[in-house]
Amino acid sequence: MLIHIISAVPELLESPFAHSIMKRAAEKGLLNIHTHNLRKWAINKHGQIDDYQYGGGAGMVMMCEPLVNAIEELQQETKFDEIIYMTPDGPTFNQQMANQLSMKENLLIICGHYKGIDERVREHYITKEISIGDYVLSGGELAAAVVVDAIGRLLPGVLNDETSALTDSFQDNLLAPPVYTRPADFKGWKVPDILLQGDPKKVEDWRQEQSLLRTQTRRPDLLDKE
Repeated sequence: MLIHIISAVPELLESPFAHSIMKRAAEKGLLNIHTHNLRKWAINKHGQIDDYQYGGGAGMVMMCEPLVNAIEELQQETKFDEIIYMTPDGPTFNQQMANQLSMKENLLIICGHYKGIDERVREHYITKEISIGDYVLSGGELAAAVVVDAIGRLLPGVLNDETSALTDSFQDNLLAPPVYTRPADFKGWKVPDILLQGDPKKVEDWRQEQSLLRTQTRRPDLLDKE
């Protein structure tokens, strides 16, 4: 998968992709991430990419010209399946959306900053808008990192055990069951006996039961989606 990210502050994206699973995905050639500094397409020598709002109001707006020039230049090299804008007022990102995007080949992500981007860019270039929650960040970079991480770990070959992603919370509108590791007895706190008996069918039934119980207790709204 190829992902291009346009940002006013691309330095914010360096660490999330330089370690752990995302780093290994890149090293395996399964996920190629390219970040682009929007100021490369600034309208003047001062690096300007934003301006005051028409009609007044607090906060600067990212301008059409730099964004459009950046998008169109990248489009000359790559045909994007989606051009995504990270914005608080977009549809909320979830596991199903991550699953869908992981099936794509080429994505372009636009990170908003300041008060956001000129609405005309959204109208004419953006094909998908995503929010990671009902709150506002300083920019879309951290949100983009969340989306890329969620997508990247689903790519075949990224995780050492590919079934791990299939048993994550939210894959079936259920939360994941409790998990345990050694020792079997720690301070008198014991691992459930059923996990130590070596019967895969009983373990699977127990996990399914625990997933349902945990979802009913913590996130009953997920069950309403079924």
